[in-house]
Amino acid sequence: MSALLEVEGLDMHFPILGGVLQRPVGQVYAVNDVSFELQAGETLGIVGESGCGKTTLGRALVRLYEPTAGSVRFDGRDVGALQGEALKQLRADIQMVFQDPYTSLNPRRTIERTLEEPLILHGVRSKDERRARVRRLLRTVGLRETDLPKYPHEFSGGQRQRIGIARALVLEPKLVIADEPVSALDVSIQSQVLNLLSELQEQQGLTYIFISHDLTVVKYISDRVAVMYLGRIVELADSQDIYASPRHPYTRALLAAVPVPDPSRERRDEPLEGDVPNPSAPPPGCPFHTRCRHAQARCRSELPALQPASDDPSHLVACLRADELQEEETPS
Repeated sequence: MSALLEVEGLDMHFPILGGVLQRPVGQVYAVNDVSFELQAGETLGIVGESGCGKTTLGRALVRLYEPTAGSVRFDGRDVGALQGEALKQLRADIQMVFQDPYTSLNPRRTIERTLEEPLILHGVRSKDERRARVRRLLRTVGLRETDLPKYPHEFSGGQRQRIGIARALVLEPKLVIADEPVSALDVSIQSQVLNLLSELQEQQGLTYIFISHDLTVVKYISDRVAVMYLGRIVELADSQDIYASPRHPYTRALLAAVPVPDPSRERRDEPLEGDVPNPSAPPPGCPFHTRCRHAQARCRSELPALQPASDDPSHLVACLRADELQEEETPS
């Protein structure tokens, strides 16, 4: 069975302009050589520190940014080649839920107008059909029909995010890219929104790309997890596997930084120190070597490829010493 989404060698670089004439003087290497596949009905979590390229990747997948290189195929179609009506249909098939549920909603439009607009743009001319779909969807996300005449400022953060989810689903998409959808919400509200997303996936057969910096949230909702660092995927595996047996030093450091209920429990690795390097001047070799306590001379000159671990072909890792470090930690 072919994948719903196929990404191969995707790059997203932004020019840096300088001088009086604003000519290019460099580039920001936001996303570099990213490849993965996503099956229908699956949830892929993308996790990493701020500035690692998660959001840029999500926007490049739907052509909110034009990728610098590489290819994206969605449902058998080459996304980069789509124009006109075909591109418009892609916008219906792939929708986004944004991080801030307040700034992503137009404060001058009622909720009814916000939810109806995509239907109008995509040719649903019957007013009765639009109203019926909007009311049904509003009930589905846990809001009331009496909320339709209200404006965004009249809702709480969690309610606004429910409206954002409803807007993403109103065109009945196949893929939803959720970009930090719960990071601006209280912890108690986060679980409600996550449960809602899971219920909607089960009811409507949705496929998700879930972007977050919170590993606990990603573990809860994802089938597989891709860990990004400095614009590259450094580890990609089944969710349970990546949390139980992380192979990349960066993934281990991220997990070591997650608070645990028992402070006396021994950690397998040290939390991260230092900052992510400047994406306009990435270091040579492994991008993580400047912060990695396991780095050796070859790590500073050789760029590791994302490839299967020797004992698990489904677990991909971009580390020259991954197998060696795994053997050191495995009890004899």
